[in-house]
Amino acid sequence: MESMLEQLNQYFEDHEKCMIGVWGQGGVGKTTLLTVFHNQLNGCGNFHVVILIDVSNLEMLDRKAIQHTIAERMGLPWVDTETEDARARLLMKTLAKRRFVILLDDVRKKFRLEEIGIPLPNTDNGSKIILASRDEDVCIQMGAQHSLIKMQLLDNQASWDLFFSNLSTDAQRSIHSSYSIKWRAEAIKISCQGLPLALHVTSRAVAGLKNPNDWRDAMMAINTGLSEIGGVDEIFQPMKYSYDKLDATTKKCFLYCTLFPEHSSIRKEQLVEYWIAEGFIPPTEPWKGNFTIIKKLKSACLLQETNSGLKVRLHNVLRQFGQWLANQETNFLIQSGKNLENAPEIEQWDGPQRISLMSNDIVDLSFSPKCTNLETLLLQNNPNLNVLGSKFFKFMTNLKVLDLSNTGIKELPECDALHRLQHLNLSKTPISKLPRRFWVLKELRYLDLSLTEELEETYDNCSKLLKLRVLNLFRSNYGIRNVSDLNLDKLKELNFLGITICTEDVLKKLKKKHPLAKSTHRLSLNCPAMKSTHVTDFNQMEHLQELNIESCPELTELVMDQDEGVVSKLEVLTLWELPSLDTILVKSLPHYFKKLRELTIYECPKLENINWVARLESLDKLVVSRCNGMVHIIADTAKGAHVMQNTRDGTCGEVETEMPVDEASQITINEDTKETNEEVEENIEFPKLRSVLLTDLQNLVSICSPRKFPSPENIRVKSVQIW
Repeated sequence: MESMLEQLNQYFEDHEKCMIGVWGQGGVGKTTLLTVFHNQLNGCGNFHVVILIDVSNLEMLDRKAIQHTIAERMGLPWVDTETEDARARLLMKTLAKRRFVILLDDVRKKFRLEEIGIPLPNTDNGSKIILASRDEDVCIQMGAQHSLIKMQLLDNQASWDLFFSNLSTDAQRSIHSSYSIKWRAEAIKISCQGLPLALHVTSRAVAGLKNPNDWRDAMMAINTGLSEIGGVDEIFQPMKYSYDKLDATTKKCFLYCTLFPEHSSIRKEQLVEYWIAEGFIPPTEPWKGNFTIIKKLKSACLLQETNSGLKVRLHNVLRQFGQWLANQETNFLIQSGKNLENAPEIEQWDGPQRISLMSNDIVDLSFSPKCTNLETLLLQNNPNLNVLGSKFFKFMTNLKVLDLSNTGIKELPECDALHRLQHLNLSKTPISKLPRRFWVLKELRYLDLSLTEELEETYDNCSKLLKLRVLNLFRSNYGIRNVSDLNLDKLKELNFLGITICTEDVLKKLKKKHPLAKSTHRLSLNCPAMKSTHVTDFNQMEHLQELNIESCPELTELVMDQDEGVVSKLEVLTLWELPSLDTILVKSLPHYFKKLRELTIYECPKLENINWVARLESLDKLVVSRCNGMVHIIADTAKGAHVMQNTRDGTCGEVETEMPVDEASQITINEDTKETNEEVEENIEFPKLRSVLLTDLQNLVSICSPRKFPSPENIRVKSVQIW
C-alpha cells in the first residue's frame, strides 16, 4: 500500500491533476487505498470538505443515495419530497464555494458529476475528485486519463505478511515450530498470487489450524480450487460484476482462457485464432483487428498482459473463478497441466463442449469416445502422445478446433467425420505425411504444419482446401524446391502464409509480384547453393514478420541495406547454421529493422561481432550461441562509436558515430567531461532489451562497454570463456 499511496500523493499534490483514477481487479485493494487516503486528508485541514462515497452503481446510478451522503456530510437539510434535480442545484451551489475532495469508490459506469451536484474540479477552485473502478475505461471516460494509477498485486513478502497477520497466535506458533507446516502455509499463500482479497479469505479459513495434518488437508483442498474452501463467494463475487457487465461474446472469450494451464502465458494470436474458429468473432486481417476483445478483458482486469506485450495470462484466482463460472454456465472438461499419464475415462468425454488435456504426459488415446457435442479439443504439449485410435474422430462431428502441436503423433487417423473442423494445429510433431483424404476437411480455415521436421508428403491436399485463411509450413521439412510447387493460386482466402524455400529460383519468383508474396508472413530460407542475399529485396512480402535463414553452407554475405524511409515489418530474425557467413552489412541508421524485437544467431562461427544490433530500438530478446569466432558482441571503439560489422578482409565496414572514431577514442567519462558525457548518454541503446542469452561462445572477450540498459529482466551467460 505504501507505493500506491506514494503515487496517489504525487498526483494529488500536482496542481494540474484534478481528476485522479485508481483501477484494478476486484479484491486488489482499491477501497483500502481510498479509505487510508481519506483518513489522512481528514486530519490535514487544507480542504473545507472531504467525502468518501461508495458509488457501487449497477444498472442504474443511485443519485439519491450519493446526494444524501454529500448532504449529510456537509450538514445540509434533507427533504424527501424534493426532486433530485433540485438537490443537485443546491449541492452544486454549496460545493462551488468550498475547496473539496470527493473520493468515489467502486464506480462501475460513467456518469456526469453535475447530475449529482458535484462541480467539475479544476485548477482555479483547487478541488479534487479521486475515483476507483475495476475498469480502466471508466476512469478514462470520467476524465482521469492523464492521472491513472493501476493497483499492483502484492509481492512475495507483502503477501506473506498479510497472510500471516490474519492467523491465530497458535497457528503462527505452529508455523514457527514446524518446517512442514510453514511449507504448506507458503503453498497456500502462493495459490493466492498476491491478490489481497484471496489472501484475506484463505488466511481466515486456515486461521486456527495447528496440526500438520490439518495444514496438509487445507493445502490439498486449496490446490484443488478456492471453491473448496469457505468464503468462496466473498472472493468470487467482486469479480463476478466485472464478468457480468461484459457482452455475451467477450464472456465466451474469457471462459475460453480457463482451458489453459495454471500460470501459463497465452499468445494473443493463438487466442484470437481459436475464437475465430469457434465463431465468437469474425476473421479480420491483420489479427490485431481482433485484439479489441483482449483489450476489453484487460480493461476489466480479467486478463493480464506480459511484459513483451505478445502474450496474456490469467491470474490463478481469476482462472479458478472462470472455471467456477464455466461449471455453472457450460460444460467444460479441464485437466490441463495436471501431469496426467492417462486420459480421462471414456465416459467423461460424453457431454463436454470443450476439453483441454494440454500440457500432460498422456501417451495413448487408442479409444473412440462418443462426444458429438465436442467443439474444442486441446491436446498440445503431450510430447509422448503417439497413439490415436483409428476411429478416434468418428463421433466428433461438431469439432471445430483440434490442437495436436508438440505431441508425438506420426500420422492422423481417419478424419472424414471432421467435416466442421476449422482449426488444425500439427506443428512440432513428427508427422511424415497427411492422409490421402485430407481434402475432405473442406471447412478448414487454419492449418499449422510449421516445424514438422519429418513431413515429406502432403499429396497436394493443401491446394484443395479452398477456404484456408492461414497455411503455415514455416521451417517444415516439406519445403518448396521447384517453382511449380507453388500450387496455391486457388486459395483466394489465404492471407497468412508461412513457407520454407529450398532453391533460389523459387525465392526469385516470390521476390517478384507473385500473388503469394503479400500473404507471406513467415519465410524460412534453406538454400544450400545461396552465397549472398539482400534481405531487403523482399519488398513484395510487405507483411513479412519472421525470417529464418538456415543451413546455407555457401552463404558468406547478408546485406540489409534499404532506401531511406522504408521500414520492414520484420519482428523476428534467426540466422542458423551458416558456417561461411562473415559479413552482415547494415548501411544506415535508423535502418530497415526498426520493428525487429527478437534476434537469434546460432552456429555462425566466422562472425566476430554484431555491432549493428546496438541501435535496434525494438529489440526485446537477443540470443547468440555456438559462434566460436565471436570476440565481442558489441565491439566499441568508444562509447558513442559503433563499428557496423567487420568485413571479410578484417577492415571495418561502415561506422555510425557521434564524432570521428579517432576523436571518440580520446574521451574519458569523468567530471571534467560532463558535457560530453551528457551528450553520449542521450543516445540510449537497447531501449527495450529485456532478455539476453549467450551460450557456448568459446572466444568471447567482451560483451560491450558499460552502458545503460533501461529494460533488462534477465541476462544469462553459459559456457563462455570471457578473458
